Amino acid sequence: MTDLLPPEAACGRLPQRPRGGLLEARGATPAARPSRIRGVRWAWSLAFAALSLPAHAQLFKDDEARKAVLDLRARVAQNEEAAKARDTEVMTRLTSLNTQLVEQIGALRRSLLDMNNQLEAMRAELAKLRGSDETLQRDVAELQRRSRDIGQTLDDRLRRLEPVKVTIDGREFSVDPEERRSFDDAMAVMRTGEFDRAATALVNFQRRYAGSPYTNQARFWLGNALYGKRDYKAAIDAFRNFVNGAPDHPRAPEALLALANSQAETKDVRGARTTLQELIKTYPTTEAAQAGRDRLASLPAR
Repeated sequence: MTDLLPPEAACGRLPQRPRGGLLEARGATPAARPSRIRGVRWAWSLAFAALSLPAHAQLFKDDEARKAVLDLRARVAQNEEAAKARDTEVMTRLTSLNTQLVEQIGALRRSLLDMNNQLEAMRAELAKLRGSDETLQRDVAELQRRSRDIGQTLDDRLRRLEPVKVTIDGREFSVDPEERRSFDDAMAVMRTGEFDRAATALVNFQRRYAGSPYTNQARFWLGNALYGKRDYKAAIDAFRNFVNGAPDHPRAPEALLALANSQAETKDVRGARTTLQELIKTYPTTEAAQAGRDRLASLPAR
């Protein structure tokens, strides 16, 4: 731009107007003078614009730089504020999430504690049920055992009530099992030599089982038990009852011989002789009759 201006304008000095005016200097006519004046003014305006352009450009650059710095600072501040806002929001969210997490963890812990309590209660209930089951099993086993015992006892009782067949003095009879057991027990005592107990057992047997097939044997052995305990008078009655009740019994001859011996022990010699004579007359071919003959010969004279 400075190359287009005259040296004086470039240096900041205005050219001196020639005397007589610019128009007169250039020999302009009066008619062309106004347009010449406008052209001169325009030229001067361009000159001044050219002179002031660099300064305005420099000022414009400084303002833009200042504005750019201010804008940058504003943006930085805005970014910082936005960052702070985001940090605050993030912290708020983190705090909220942390609170929610703590609450959830607390709820989870409570839930786990409740579940653990329920589990312990279930374990206790299961243990109780197992104990009840074991008790029930024991009770069932005990009931089964009692049932078996009762069944066995009932069977035993039924067997005791069922008549059994026995052979007495060559003859077969049906007797009550308890009846048979009572007689066998009495005879077991008799074999031990406890004549007092044997006599009591045989007396009780005859009272309990009157008319029993064992009655004749009970009378015979009762006489022997009484003789063994030296109750001769009672023995005489027992042997006489036996002989009178069963004169055809295989042991009747023995009973008469024992009866005569009991009479002899009571010093009833006459009675003993009479009984021995009865024995020899009634059962002459028996061993008891032979023994009676010997016993009769040994008796003292009347």
